[in-house]
Amino acid sequence: MIDWLQHSTGGLLTLAAVSIAVLLFLIIKVKLEPFIALIVVGLLTALAAGLPVVQIVGSAQKASDSLLEKGFGGILGHIAAIIGLGTILGSILERSGGAKVLTSALLRAIGEKRAPLAMGLAGFVFGIPVFFDIGIFVLAPLVYVAAKQGGRSLVLYALPLLAGLSITHAFLPPHPGPVAAAGLLHVELGWIILMGLVCGIPAFLVGGVLYSTWIGKRIDVPVPAEFLVAEEEGEKETNPPSLGLVLGIIAVPLVLILAGTFGSIWLPKASPAAGVAAFIGTPAVALTVSVLLASWLLGLRRGLTGKDLSELSAKSLRPVAMILLVVGAGAFFGAVLSATGIGKAVAGSLDNAGLPVILAAYVISCGMRIAQGSATVAIVTTSGIVAPTVATLGYSQMQLALLVVAISAGSIIASHVNDGGFWIISRYFNMTVPQTLKTWTVLETVLSVSGFGVAALLMAVV
Repeated sequence: MIDWLQHSTGGLLTLAAVSIAVLLFLIIKVKLEPFIALIVVGLLTALAAGLPVVQIVGSAQKASDSLLEKGFGGILGHIAAIIGLGTILGSILERSGGAKVLTSALLRAIGEKRAPLAMGLAGFVFGIPVFFDIGIFVLAPLVYVAAKQGGRSLVLYALPLLAGLSITHAFLPPHPGPVAAAGLLHVELGWIILMGLVCGIPAFLVGGVLYSTWIGKRIDVPVPAEFLVAEEEGEKETNPPSLGLVLGIIAVPLVLILAGTFGSIWLPKASPAAGVAAFIGTPAVALTVSVLLASWLLGLRRGLTGKDLSELSAKSLRPVAMILLVVGAGAFFGAVLSATGIGKAVAGSLDNAGLPVILAAYVISCGMRIAQGSATVAIVTTSGIVAPTVATLGYSQMQLALLVVAISAGSIIASHVNDGGFWIISRYFNMTVPQTLKTWTVLETVLSVSGFGVAALLMAVV
């Protein structure tokens, strides 16, 4: 029995299925922290597959050669600085009042009649540097005011905003999901940005504009008076930053990373220009430049002290620790799947079934998301499962980026009661559970299917 489990394709696939089932049980039923559950299941899977203890956890002399340390260290060395710097950048933009400047400018440019579209665009742009929940906390009061002035359902204004925030959170760096997937599947972030925009914008138009407009006219949710108190009585920004400055700060890291990615393709390899592009386009360098610019232009020049910025950075980084632990533990689990041969067994079964890898990755990610609620866990686990398969296929950077988009799309499908974001949205936008299911849950599914559809279509033609 043990020999069949460790060496046959059927045994390895069974071991993979049992491992994922135990992982979901620990997260959903036992309520174990996902990063602890991933470590526990990774260790148990490695032992069940017959891997030597020294290979799993190392020895006193060579602990760094272990799957545990390689799994954690390999991915965290790639993403920790990116996620940390991106978080600080978002917190400075939030503190400066950049969200209000952006939203007000969009409302003026697009007009009050198209205020829902303005909210969606504000969510899409401001969502690039800030976490999904922070975007809601900062922009929700502006949605309340727009809905009150427009005299229509709060849903009509909230859903486009949520669509914009969700798309950027799922598809674009420096958010944890796409950055982690890029590290696990060895994709340059420039390609992730490009393919994330190519697939994300159509998904936003379908979900954030068409569906949101349709459902917003059918579910009437009023704006309670108490929702407007904080906005009306809150501190007014007397010297807001300019729109150009806000957009420039957001654009700097994206432009630099893209320049580094495509500079390596278009510029002569040994030229000084190629070296410069490679340096400034390194994600950690690009985000460091952006953070320094934001600290000066949105912080020190506007009255904040160095101590203020230090405290702001420390506060913003507190939630990042758990994200990094989840990603590191997920990378260890993926390393175990590869070392045990489970990855090759999955690859062989997919090949025999004739199922495209991009579809399989999407389905796995959807299943993980629906089962346990965390998009990050869904992305990291799915990337670990498909990484051994992908390594044998000779995919180009563009194809790998499309695969990351597919996995990310699966990670946002059908948000429901096991997702913390579901309850944040229900509370912040005055919706009952049935209303949240009819609006937010369906919106996430529309965004997921639309984004995957574009990615799959592009994969088929490249």
